[in-house]
Amino acid sequence: MSQRQAAYSRRRFLRAAARAGAVLAIPQIIPGSALGDHRVVAPSERIVIGGFGIRGRGMHDLNCMLNEPDVQFVAICDVQKASRLKVKEAVDKFYKNTKCEMYANPHEFLARPDIDAVLIATGDRWHTMAAILAAKAGKDIYSEKPCSTTIAESIALADTIKRYGVVYQAGTQRRNIGNFILAADLCHSGRLGKLHTVHANTLAPATSQEWLEPQEQPSEEDVDWDVWLGPCPWRPFNSRYIQGGWRGHFDFHGGGILEWGSHTVDLCQWAAQKDHTMPSLYDPNVSGPAEYGTNQVLCTYDDGVKLLMRDAGWLGLGTCSARYEGDRGWVETGDSGKMKTSPSVRQFLKNVPTAGTDATNHIRDFLNCIKTRGIAQSNADRVANSHIACHAAYIAWQLGRKLTLDTKKIEFVNDAEANRMRSRAYREPWRS
Repeated sequence: MSQRQAAYSRRRFLRAAARAGAVLAIPQIIPGSALGDHRVVAPSERIVIGGFGIRGRGMHDLNCMLNEPDVQFVAICDVQKASRLKVKEAVDKFYKNTKCEMYANPHEFLARPDIDAVLIATGDRWHTMAAILAAKAGKDIYSEKPCSTTIAESIALADTIKRYGVVYQAGTQRRNIGNFILAADLCHSGRLGKLHTVHANTLAPATSQEWLEPQEQPSEEDVDWDVWLGPCPWRPFNSRYIQGGWRGHFDFHGGGILEWGSHTVDLCQWAAQKDHTMPSLYDPNVSGPAEYGTNQVLCTYDDGVKLLMRDAGWLGLGTCSARYEGDRGWVETGDSGKMKTSPSVRQFLKNVPTAGTDATNHIRDFLNCIKTRGIAQSNADRVANSHIACHAAYIAWQLGRKLTLDTKKIEFVNDAEANRMRSRAYREPWRS
């Protein structure tokens, strides 16, 4: 048994002991048959999961988890009462009982000893803090993306996951989807020749510093506005924020480069075999082909490979497209599952299972890693590096000038202004 497996076994033993001592206090820890669960999975093989802030994309993740026979979802933590009730209703309907517990306080939620793992699907502002708090509580983590809002958060996330030895999987599910796997394999196998340029489909970078007009703040029971804001600067309540209208606001959002780049830059790093690093040069003043649009940032790795982030000029293969170019051919693919290539590599295409944005395989990878204590496809180190690349590109775009990043120190070279933009101040008392 490996050290990681032994550590996991000890953790499961301690949790089992805690469950045995608190069975009267936590009545939901019961056999699957009593849950109305028709699936036969031994209790020792069951992974107990709770969720943070589930709605929208998070509901898709939740449904994927519920359909896995070794998952038992037991609790939802959300600062919005309506969202808590919606998730509880969905989980209780699936299990045919009323056992899904609801929490508004993240610390109370994470204090439950029976929960093995958490699904984090809050707004972006909470992703890093929720993951760090969960890691400190010994929980394995599946987190939707973007996983950080700054370079500093990216580093803190990777360091914390490593320190506490938990399994971490970012919701960059395309690493487990057939057409993207095949496209990366064309790079890794040398079918494209020597790779020289990878292209990441991003969105318009800009965010706004403006506040929405103030509205009467609801009761804390309905929406705990202070906790909803979390580490972000205070601003007056407006219902549009909590309905998803936080996107595009600088305090809550990392901009369009990060929004899609958290997926597509990740894909490019994977294809170029750069998961261990990130580009060192970032140039937002690119005069490339006109069809590539005006929102381009050209990034360069230490070995000369180029990463071009752009929001236009794609071949119509679906959202979150990526393109890889070598000296013997190219390939482009996207969420449609379709692929286009140069004639030189067309012979290597084959039918592959593809599910667009479906997280089923990615979540299964996460669950398998919980059991084996393996390293997930979208682990925290890989995610931190691809997110740092996105953040650095956005900083260069905001400043309108070329930046050089020391990829070891994660510091911009001779640019104090850019270095100040690597982090944001956290509002008291929120500290990870």
